[in-house]
Amino acid sequence: MSSFLKEALRSPLGVATIAPSGRALSRAISATVPSLGDPVVVELGPGSGPVTEAIQRRLGGRGRHIAIELNPRFAERLADRFPAVEVICDDAAKVAALLGERGVPAADTVVSTLPWVAHGPGPGTDVISGVIAALSPEGAFTQVALTALRWAPPARRLLRSLEAHFDEVVIGRPVWSNIPPALVYYCRRPAVPGPAAGRV
Repeated sequence: MSSFLKEALRSPLGVATIAPSGRALSRAISATVPSLGDPVVVELGPGSGPVTEAIQRRLGGRGRHIAIELNPRFAERLADRFPAVEVICDDAAKVAALLGERGVPAADTVVSTLPWVAHGPGPGTDVISGVIAALSPEGAFTQVALTALRWAPPARRLLRSLEAHFDEVVIGRPVWSNIPPALVYYCRRPAVPGPAAGRV
């Protein structure tokens, strides 16, 4: 049994899937990472690290990559596997405060594979508020959603919340090769800039 499946069985609401993101989905969700300059990229819920790997490949040694993972076992393994990534074992909803503690004024991109549907509207709203506060005015946010649950009430609440908080929300094509099939919400330019915007 894989370590990811063990964690999923140990904490089904915290992991909310039976397998890590596949390569195609990892590439899709990390597509907003700037290809030039030294961007600050924040990853929420990296789990066992497939998206982390895709982000690191896209950065190619540039910028700053910060990963926030609540599961201590995943966080420890991630830090060992990716020494260039700053791994923080904490709640993703505190992303703006965690960046501030490290002297980071704002993130250029926030990438999330958090289990929004499993957590429901409360925590999801908290995380979105944190992301808004952490992003630069022209920043981008990407969030994975399970294709099969796209029309479920929690997923629809998530999409409405994203549309209310960002100037642009684009729904990517389903990645059918992923297990389970998933898609990506691409969100750009926070509609209501958070405190981080004033520090840029």
